[in-house]
Amino acid sequence: MKPAPFFLGRSVAAEGGEPQPVTYDPDDLTTHGVIVGMTGSGKTGLMIGILEEAALHGIPAIVIDPKGDLTNLLLHFPDLRPEDFEPWIDPETARRQGQSVPELAAATAVKWREGLSSWGLGRDHLLALQQAVDYVVYSPGSTAAEPVNLLSSFAPPAGLNFEEHGEILRERIAATVTALLGLVGLKDLDPLRSREHILLSNLIENAWSKGAALDLSELIVQVQTPPFERLGAFPVDRFFPEKDRFDLAVLLNNFLAAPSFQAWTRGQSIDPQAFLYTPEGRPRMSIFYLAHLSEAERMFFVTLLLANVESWMRSQRGSSGLRALLAFDEIFGYLPPIANPPSRPVLLRLLKQARAFGLGLLLATQNPVDVDYKGLSNAGTWFIGRLQTEQDKERLLDGLQAIEGGVDRAEYARRISALKPRTFLLHNVHHRGGAQVFSTRWCLNYLAGPLTRAQLGGLKALGSAPEGVQVSVTTTAPQAVSAAVSPAVPTAVPASAPPVSAPVAGGLASLTRTPPPPPTGIPAVFLPTELTLSQALAQRGATFSGPARPEGLFYRPALLFQAEVRYLNRRYDVDTVETVACLVEEAANGRVDWEACLRSPFDPRKLDPQPLPDARFEPLPSAFANPKTIAAAQKDFLDWLYRRSALRLLANEALKLYGDADDTMATFRPKCDEAARRALKEETQKIESAFRSKLESLARRVERQQSIVKKYEDEVGRRRIEELGTGAELVLGLFGGRKRSISSALSKGRMTAKAKAELEAAEKALDALQDEYEDLQKQKEEALREAQDRWAKVAAEITEITLTPQRKDIFLDLAALAWMPVYLVQAQGVTLEAPAISR
Repeated sequence: MKPAPFFLGRSVAAEGGEPQPVTYDPDDLTTHGVIVGMTGSGKTGLMIGILEEAALHGIPAIVIDPKGDLTNLLLHFPDLRPEDFEPWIDPETARRQGQSVPELAAATAVKWREGLSSWGLGRDHLLALQQAVDYVVYSPGSTAAEPVNLLSSFAPPAGLNFEEHGEILRERIAATVTALLGLVGLKDLDPLRSREHILLSNLIENAWSKGAALDLSELIVQVQTPPFERLGAFPVDRFFPEKDRFDLAVLLNNFLAAPSFQAWTRGQSIDPQAFLYTPEGRPRMSIFYLAHLSEAERMFFVTLLLANVESWMRSQRGSSGLRALLAFDEIFGYLPPIANPPSRPVLLRLLKQARAFGLGLLLATQNPVDVDYKGLSNAGTWFIGRLQTEQDKERLLDGLQAIEGGVDRAEYARRISALKPRTFLLHNVHHRGGAQVFSTRWCLNYLAGPLTRAQLGGLKALGSAPEGVQVSVTTTAPQAVSAAVSPAVPTAVPASAPPVSAPVAGGLASLTRTPPPPPTGIPAVFLPTELTLSQALAQRGATFSGPARPEGLFYRPALLFQAEVRYLNRRYDVDTVETVACLVEEAANGRVDWEACLRSPFDPRKLDPQPLPDARFEPLPSAFANPKTIAAAQKDFLDWLYRRSALRLLANEALKLYGDADDTMATFRPKCDEAARRALKEETQKIESAFRSKLESLARRVERQQSIVKKYEDEVGRRRIEELGTGAELVLGLFGGRKRSISSALSKGRMTAKAKAELEAAEKALDALQDEYEDLQKQKEEALREAQDRWAKVAAEITEITLTPQRKDIFLDLAALAWMPVYLVQAQGVTLEAPAISR
């Protein structure tokens, strides 16, 4: 049954018109909401009003309160006595108004009673709010309220393993490590480049893969002596030397050794299931007061909390309705448009994926200039209040136009400029009537403003209704806060076991021994039991202090669609088939989130033709009993498959080389290297051939010139001997009385000089030829080196090409009513369900 709507306030009527109640479908919050408004716009009051409505509907919430305003969620006083208000009255405010604190408390009590009365609200509504949910205020890093145990953040999430949830766990680890390093002063780290990030991530993954938890002390020890020898291809000591690791360990130890750290080791572990439900299954509203923390500490805690919420969310079954709320009063600095703080990736993933799990985000900011509108494009509801400057308004309108092209900018600008305090422009993509302006209703809670840390202790006595008080309030829209006062309590499960399976539709009594017949023309199949009972309980994360008794097995209906997508491209030599399966367990108003329904394909030969003996069956929901609905879902499945199907191939266009469908960079790069080596070898042979004839010709010329030089050297030597002999003969002739022609000696000298000149010319010619040979050899080496460098670059020029199928290449294999096996177990006085198929 569709839940009653939230009552937000009354419309601001045109002149002469009557204000009308403004209601809001809580399921619209599965597409998230954003509240924008300056200080004094009523932004905090609106958020508190929405959270009051959620509480009255029994919807649990995690509330992040950086400034301390949302602690006012506990200030609801059914009797509206002055003494109820007095502890929360600001003495300085009383002094400025010329009153004592008791006098101002009495005046405030009257004001609140009259304000509520003007909206048709009173004591019954306050009592209903008090008992609807359990209220807890947490103060991380402080014992002023309930502390939060930080060390639990390094424990592996229950129900997740690396074989099935590797990507989820690594995202959780990355967020945890980024937040931790940011806390100790290491910011803006790239997880793929930072040694610190890589080392800590590997340490946590190593522990979690073995099912072991790490505390900060153990993590510091392992930083110094890692339990593995290599990180990637490098030894640990080469990748991250021991001295540098010690410096990182000291940095972490400074945080651990600080006296203030002791407050982080006490209290509730970071467990979203415990933040959203009491051990008895009662919904809970957990408010995290962060005003006392430094900026780095706030970022650290918010990132850890969001990462844990994401892991918890992914362990839940898909849901089209609002299962829980995550409210964040001021996202300034946590979701900026350009910077990438640790909180941003987790918030972006939640905005994109939380809808499929029924988790709604309600975000508020008074700084519309510095938020990531691209990230907020997943928000379906915008509450726009008064804005401080024209720049704020223009930036908001720019963002809205980027998100939704159909926004009438001029009309929105006019209406926003006319807004008064506590009036908002409601833009809801689910509302066909267009945007509307409304004034917010009077809050049931007293809006005392931001509370100090010293005031948190006084909140512990507030919150939950006294035991045994039963209040039932049924109201109509003009007066109503909500018609859902009695909270919806889910099937009770152990506190450690997140609800991954919906309660049996209609209760156990509605189960039948005979399967309901499928719609006409729709085949029925029975999914095989892929898990034993112990494996199913382990997948569910269930632990018991006492014995657990199996109660048998029942079948839950779902729709199974399975199709083959063929990718065929002759140019890239691709002909491959991908099988895609979606298991639809529920559809909201005919809408299916196909991404959330994806699962591993089934082998049709292994589907059971008959149910298991003694099994029971849930009744068919109306959507699954209607052939037209199933036919429409089948068409939607094929349309979605056509839109989302894409095959990405690695390619090297220069080499005319294209990867296979299963190629990764690790397998494709060696292929490119080998092709480049072959091309280089071929070009090398051409270069060698081109230079070989020139070098051989020069070598022959050098050899001939060397012979000429040798001949002239011999000639010079002979001439020198003759010249010396002639000179000696001339001298002896002078002393011996014999005469010799001086002209003969001179002739010999001229011949020697000529021979020397000819030798010198021959040597110069030889030197020139040898230089020419060396230059040509260098040219060859340069050509070979250039070719080698060029082909090395070509091998690295890898791109990605995307192939999409044609509609005729998508073949429906199976469209059937699928019966999913689910184990029933009795433990600790409750009935527990554990799906027998892998998630």
